[in-house]
Amino acid sequence: MNTEYILKGARVVDPSRKLDEKIDIGISDGKICPPEKVKNPVIVKLNGKIVAPGFIDLHVHLRQPGRSDKETIRTGTMAAAAGGFTSIVAMPNTSPPADSQSAIEYVKGHAEREGAVKVFIAGCITKGQEGKEMAGIGGLRKAGVVAITDDGKCVHNHEIMKHVLEYSKSFKMPIFDHCEDETLSGGGVMHEGYWSTVLGLRGIPAESEELMVSRDIILAEKVGWKVHIQHVSSAGSLRLIRDAQRRKLQITCEVTPHHIALTDEKVKTFDTNYKMNPPLRSEEHRLALISGLVDGTITAIATDHAPHTETEKLVEFDYAPFGIVGLETAVSICLTELYHKEQLDLMSFISKFTDGPAKILGIDSIARLDDGTSADITILDLDHEHVIDPNSFFSKSRNTPFGGWKVKGRAAATIVNGRFVFSSIPGVPALIKT
Repeated sequence: MNTEYILKGARVVDPSRKLDEKIDIGISDGKICPPEKVKNPVIVKLNGKIVAPGFIDLHVHLRQPGRSDKETIRTGTMAAAAGGFTSIVAMPNTSPPADSQSAIEYVKGHAEREGAVKVFIAGCITKGQEGKEMAGIGGLRKAGVVAITDDGKCVHNHEIMKHVLEYSKSFKMPIFDHCEDETLSGGGVMHEGYWSTVLGLRGIPAESEELMVSRDIILAEKVGWKVHIQHVSSAGSLRLIRDAQRRKLQITCEVTPHHIALTDEKVKTFDTNYKMNPPLRSEEHRLALISGLVDGTITAIATDHAPHTETEKLVEFDYAPFGIVGLETAVSICLTELYHKEQLDLMSFISKFTDGPAKILGIDSIARLDDGTSADITILDLDHEHVIDPNSFFSKSRNTPFGGWKVKGRAAATIVNGRFVFSSIPGVPALIKT
């Protein structure tokens, strides 16, 4: 039986309704309701805290099946809960890839049994992510996927990509695309620029991303359907996307916390936790991305949570895998870099984690605090100062460049279907223990 609650004294911010006021919220039978209708509530006093719709991460690698040494659905969703996320979208580059109904059912089953948060599933664009033959999009949709992507790989065959847009349009399913022309980026390990020259490392030029962003925009306009650009990293890509949006094309994009907080200069330490794809770029690109968040071109912040074992990362920079974990650091990093540095006001900040991602998925109901909706809630403490400690992560992996960072703000609690799955609030127990 679910516990009933009244969340009392918090500032409630719901971008979907432009709501920003101090009100109480009732929770009964896993749903939001007027406080006066809660019969036997536990009163949770949240003076000074922020109550928001549950945060959504569009870009998470759970690694299961195939690489449970890096992450599992259980540990990944626990990390999501601890980071303030109530819903995540699982990427399909597992082993084997999630390109069939049976593969989707496997992930769905484990998520239902073991997941601490809601897991939406993305299926592959092409069979085996090989870029040669389109996956069975109708079957994937029937199995319950919310989007398709070959994330980690780009579909280079333009004809296949055009057909994918046409099929996806018929099923009303968004395409998430990792934009990278590998003929330009192949063999690169960091951003091509001043620091790649100084360090003697092979660079990945911004044009490798921008060419494929251009291709996707052209095809989206031709077909009349939506493409979501994953982990946008370059100023040029942003200019293309901004122009497409002005022309009313269905192009959206996301940015990661690491691309707005870090630059390629960090690679001079040769710490492989600064190696990711797309790579950290120059300050010019970083500032352009922040501008894109401010002007609304970028409507979602996503972690691209990519766990790797310590052994995999403890090699020379050239040979280390791309990627870092992000679920447990994203909110704190973004509050520090965007909200506290006055780049985004609180309504805009929360929107990048709530109704922005929900609209991209086409599932607006998961990012609202309306009466009768599922009680998926993120509670923020804007002023909590702490030092990020990777050893405290719920994730199986520790590959983060943010260890030791002093940050301001965090997710204080996470509620999924009316149940506290994570809580740092004294006297409020939760499913996972801090």
